[in-house]
Amino acid sequence: MGKKHAAASTPATVALVRAGIPFEIRAYEHEPGVSDFGGEAAAALGVEPERVFKTLLAEVDGALAVGVVPVSGKLDLKALAAALGGRRAAMADPALAERKTGYVVGGISPIGQRTRLRTVVDSSALGHGTVLVSGGRRGFDIELTPGDLMRATDAIAAPIGRPD
Repeated sequence: MGKKHAAASTPATVALVRAGIPFEIRAYEHEPGVSDFGGEAAAALGVEPERVFKTLLAEVDGALAVGVVPVSGKLDLKALAAALGGRRAAMADPALAERKTGYVVGGISPIGQRTRLRTVVDSSALGHGTVLVSGGRRGFDIELTPGDLMRATDAIAAPIGRPD
């Protein structure tokens, strides 16, 4: 995997380069009318949806947190709350998610967010050699090992995904 690509700089790629974490850029042409961003990425890049992970923000007991789950499933809010030692979780308002991360919905990366938030990566990621996450904009993914993803985000792994 390559380390950096100067032409494709986002806060996520900058953070990875600074941390010395290897990654590969996987870009594709985002179709403006598409709202299933993860499904679009998997199809466009020819990657199994189980290896492409989406970044979702939720409020756990009133504090924002990040859940990273396969695009082939959904975030289990109860499991996310439990993983973080909380009692309740609800999806965050998209405008708040954009403000806190510095990214737009559909392009929110778990890496290089404006505000560092507690992050949980679905434990299914650990079963893959590499996974893909948003690189910080629609049509721009980053491929890296699950261990490097967790290191870059100070994440914990827990079973927070559920089938769609």
